[in-house]
Amino acid sequence: MSSSRPTILDVAARAGVSKSLVSLALRGSPAVAETSRAAILAAAAELGYRPNAAARSLVARSSRTIGVLVLDLHNPVFAEILDGVLAGVRARGYSTMLVTGGSDPALEQTEIDKLLEFQIEGLLLVSHRLSPAALRGIATEVPVMVLTRGDVTGRGIDTVCADDRLGAHLAIAHLVGLGHRRITHVNGGDNPVAAERERGYREAMTDAGLTRHITVVTGSLDDGGGYRAATEALAAARPPTAMFVANDFAAMGALAAIADAGLTVPGDVSVVGYDGTRWGSLRSIGLTSVAQPLADMGRLGADRLFDRIEGRRSRARHLRLDARLVTRSTTGPAVR
Repeated sequence: MSSSRPTILDVAARAGVSKSLVSLALRGSPAVAETSRAAILAAAAELGYRPNAAARSLVARSSRTIGVLVLDLHNPVFAEILDGVLAGVRARGYSTMLVTGGSDPALEQTEIDKLLEFQIEGLLLVSHRLSPAALRGIATEVPVMVLTRGDVTGRGIDTVCADDRLGAHLAIAHLVGLGHRRITHVNGGDNPVAAERERGYREAMTDAGLTRHITVVTGSLDDGGGYRAATEALAAARPPTAMFVANDFAAMGALAAIADAGLTVPGDVSVVGYDGTRWGSLRSIGLTSVAQPLADMGRLGADRLFDRIEGRRSRARHLRLDARLVTRSTTGPAVR
């Protein structure tokens, strides 16, 4: 046998049928007799034949592939959203091509350009750092779905996100109900999602009559940023009795900072995270968190994208999902 990859002609010769019959059988056509199909599949297996997806796409004028860009592969919240995306895409019989730009807008654009070269039929962004103008330009070539962010608008762009301001209100109401007044917000840095959560914190503190206690320290959406910001908050003249942290990942850093300061959680400081990730529910962590419906967000995003691909929508749709507070062991009554 030749060392080159077997072709559809090799399969046809082995099975003793025509090339066109092999093509029909491999596509699952009901026009092929079961005996012929069995012989063709057996021949393909013996030869180790794999269909040429690129050639098939040219013939069918459809790649049956969805491009997915993930902002940061290290953030567990995106992995949980991706679970839902993949479930939704696979349910339609499509494949995915996954890329990441590492939070670099220029690299994100480069990676998306590569996806477009592969003739993807839709693009799903699990967060991003692209400019609105760049995103609108991409949407002229392919339908676009943006997850976690609701601030981007434009023709051909749909969004699914959680109500981050409502989520912040839930966190602050819980802490106020436990008697906390000095509640510091460890924010997530310079990005639209973090800005919405900070806005919700400020509103909720004002609504609770705690305007003079509003304190925001700049962090980031990772454990290092949470550690640094929490350490700064604890060094204040009147340190907080509770922290509302921009996400669960950063909350892990805040918990470490509190422990390193010789304090206990929740005895000295209560902590609320955001996202409701699976590992926050581990007994060893027990993080109280504002939980987003992460997998549902991914599935809904995929469904809405296919609506557009299949021509069932023309106007943009922006879906905002409710979050819920999950109370665990990192929050308790204020004691000082």
